[in-house]
Amino acid sequence: MAPVISPRGRYLVFGAPRLPEEAIEAVVEVLRSGWLGTGPRVAAFEEAFARYIGAPFAVAVSSCTAALHLALRLIGVGPGDEVITSPMTFAATANVIVHAGARPVFADVDPRTGNLDPEATRDVLTSRTRAIIVVHYAGRPCEMDAFIDLARRYGVFLVEDAAHALEAFYKGRKVGTLGDLAAFSFYPTKSLTTGEGGMLITRSEAWAERARLLRMHGLSRDAWRRYSEEQFPDYEVLEAGYKYNMTDIQAALGLAQLPYLEHWRQRRELLWQLYNEGLRDLAGIQLPPEDAHIVHARHLYTIRVDPQEAPFCRDELSRMLHQAGIGTGIHYKALHLHRFYQQAFGYRPGMFPHAERISEETLSLPLTAHMDESDVLYVVETIRQLWRRGRA
Repeated sequence: MAPVISPRGRYLVFGAPRLPEEAIEAVVEVLRSGWLGTGPRVAAFEEAFARYIGAPFAVAVSSCTAALHLALRLIGVGPGDEVITSPMTFAATANVIVHAGARPVFADVDPRTGNLDPEATRDVLTSRTRAIIVVHYAGRPCEMDAFIDLARRYGVFLVEDAAHALEAFYKGRKVGTLGDLAAFSFYPTKSLTTGEGGMLITRSEAWAERARLLRMHGLSRDAWRRYSEEQFPDYEVLEAGYKYNMTDIQAALGLAQLPYLEHWRQRRELLWQLYNEGLRDLAGIQLPPEDAHIVHARHLYTIRVDPQEAPFCRDELSRMLHQAGIGTGIHYKALHLHRFYQQAFGYRPGMFPHAERISEETLSLPLTAHMDESDVLYVVETIRQLWRRGRA
């Protein structure tokens, strides 16, 4: 059924990007330059992003998935290994473990935050565990002190899936600098987008150099250097690498958005508080929790709809909001509930009850820096009207 457009005459799309004019101009400049592949803009973006994160090295790649896969390659994950991660994440986080030839091992999440639970993680650590991938769910940093302690005590690597957490801090330290490696996403729904793209963060120069090698087929020299220098463009294949490189077109988009990140986060903070004020008194809706020791990236505004207390279940609410011209998202259907992980690894419903309940109840409401206050107020008033009708 087609959506009923809101009285304001437009559909409120969930996660629609809006680029500053400088980003569009930067892309046009690249198109006119004659160099569209991996070149000087990618190098500049890597340097600027590393400064923003506060890390020595950043390697631009084609997606956050590529960054995670390269991270596992760099730390030597392979057949016979296990990598622990959260079931409350996008499939890419676990898929890269499979791509590396290892077994994805899920641990349950904190029922309050949706982040990977350190105690549940410790319970599934074995002699085969090679790494832990923590996922900063919705933009909320994981309890990194506990995970850093676990990684040191058991001699495993710690990788941050920071796809949601570009602007986040944990106890004054930037997300992306807390583990051995980190991966960021620049997908269209992210606060900084390059259309598709990602970034791998590391403190190791050797890892950074190998990642640059692996992202471009394992060639000894990248394309920009081979064709921009005044010599024969010779190269050597040193490893069986991948086609994971970022283009200058994408990098130009990213560079132009970096100066806006904190302003956009503050804008989302304002909209976040409007949601909190408008929804906090509705029975059956659980708002995102707040913690003083973190800076939340405010990437996803996720509510939980308790079907025992609310007049509607999560799916019914999502359909009714759609009919009112409001797009929503579900983050996520827990991975152990998907057919592939059940058939390939024997996962079953009931194994991770906290993740399962969040999976059934969570709903992401529209939140971007480009929304008006009136957009949030319309969402809030629509939900309040539905609650009044549902209880009448």
